[in-house]
Amino acid sequence: MFGRNSVEIKTPAQVRTMRKAGLVVADIHHELRENVRAGVTPRELDQICREVIAKHNARSNFLGYYGYPASVCISVNDVVVHGIPGDEPLDDGDLVSFDCGAYLTANGKQWHGDACFTAIVGGEYRNDADRILDQATYKSLWDAIAELARLGQNQWSDKNARVNIIGKTVEESIDQSSRKHGVPLSIATEYGGHGIGTAMHMSPDVVNYDSSTRGPKLQPGMVLAIEPIIIGGPKEETWTWDDDWTVQTTDGSRAVHWEHTVALTRSGVWVLTSPDGGAKELAPYGLVPVEA
Repeated sequence: MFGRNSVEIKTPAQVRTMRKAGLVVADIHHELRENVRAGVTPRELDQICREVIAKHNARSNFLGYYGYPASVCISVNDVVVHGIPGDEPLDDGDLVSFDCGAYLTANGKQWHGDACFTAIVGGEYRNDADRILDQATYKSLWDAIAELARLGQNQWSDKNARVNIIGKTVEESIDQSSRKHGVPLSIATEYGGHGIGTAMHMSPDVVNYDSSTRGPKLQPGMVLAIEPIIIGGPKEETWTWDDDWTVQTTDGSRAVHWEHTVALTRSGVWVLTSPDGGAKELAPYGLVPVEA
């Protein structure tokens, strides 16, 4: 059903179905991590993604989406988002973001999962700037998820339990990392997260910066894709290729993208695209996931 502002509110049973879709996405991530290496092409990795989806009797929610030609977005180095897998081999030290999605059908409805991770080809960063960019982006994702978990502990009664708390937390986290390490980090403000459920992209928009619009009140049954997309430079200027998909920085700055699908439960959060529901990453915050 839909709540205020046309935000889809899921029942606990529906959230558990979305968890199954989220685990398909987690398996895609696992297989991509196992196979990303110097010399492999993004097109070959896209084929692996397709095979994992088929193994689970799921469907790609990327393939054919407004004409998108692949089952995964693979964005390399200074490509920010929506990179179409091609035939140029990856090289050691490349920063590669894999934005993946899949859906399962239950009771005549699609239930979607969506998550992104960034891999370092060969396992070693080319420089400290890349390391700081990647780690800061990852930290901002989990800082935001942890903030939601804290609000959930109070059963979403806090006056700050609004969607804009996510962007506020991401921006504060990125600013803190930038000051701590003395490096410029910019939020790609044109791109961000979203609601997710019976479609991949739904209300509400989940921006990665502090917005004057507070957004809908957070409540159990909301499921949100939280995805900080950060550029390792002083500018967020980008341009889009002639393919109408691939977005690249104008100055060659590298970019990193991390994302999870997160369900708001009665008294916390459940990270549907994390194999352990978010337990390992929430533990340092003194928090635990709460299943639907």
